[in-house]
Amino acid sequence: MEHATKASKPFPIAMAQMPIQGDAHKNGNRVRALMRAAATGGARLIQFPEGTLSGYAQNPIQDWAEVDWPLVGEELTAIMALARELKIWVVLGSAHPLTPPHWPHNSLYIISDEGQLINRYDKRICSFTEVTRFYTPGYEPVVFDIDGFRFGCIICVEINFPALFMEYSQLGIDCLLLSAYPVDEIFYTKARAHAAIHNYWVGLSVPSECTHLMMSGLIGPDGAPLQHMTTNEGLVID
Repeated sequence: MEHATKASKPFPIAMAQMPIQGDAHKNGNRVRALMRAAATGGARLIQFPEGTLSGYAQNPIQDWAEVDWPLVGEELTAIMALARELKIWVVLGSAHPLTPPHWPHNSLYIISDEGQLINRYDKRICSFTEVTRFYTPGYEPVVFDIDGFRFGCIICVEINFPALFMEYSQLGIDCLLLSAYPVDEIFYTKARAHAAIHNYWVGLSVPSECTHLMMSGLIGPDGAPLQHMTTNEGLVID
């Protein structure tokens, strides 16, 4: 990813693609393996799909009682420690628990290359099923800066709400990190359109369960697909 007016050298970004299970330890092991691969490949940041660590609601999680929340916390701590060791930024999808009886947020954890949890994006617009059975909506955009580049975060069904993409454009982002669990092919066309309309990069990360619809990869600010996955699991760096 390059932007001559923002940085003097390219910013290597990795988009991950992996199966998502209901076992946070298995998910965490896959996350760490892909982090190591991304660091070896020279990436400064690695992006993961929606719901990666905790498991995503409906598939495979049917009820939050199934989730071992202390284990999710332990795995998150281990991922943060590895981010510091590898000197890589991580944007990690996971449900974020709230005080009962409130349902969790559907979130993206933003972990710095010093292993610090610097912020968390909580999905603001949830589907009908999500908001009535699984998730508590968030309420604000999140941006962060690395090496002269500004990033924003968005999750899945929010792709259907142009105002969110306009808002990030006004916040001056260079790249929007779109983590998702899409259910139709038109999703990818929408992602390309938003990139072209707003003239910013879009990093798309989806789980292996969705690769019959699209692959994880980077979309250029002209809406053109750039690097993308060619296998079911792994990562692509651009």
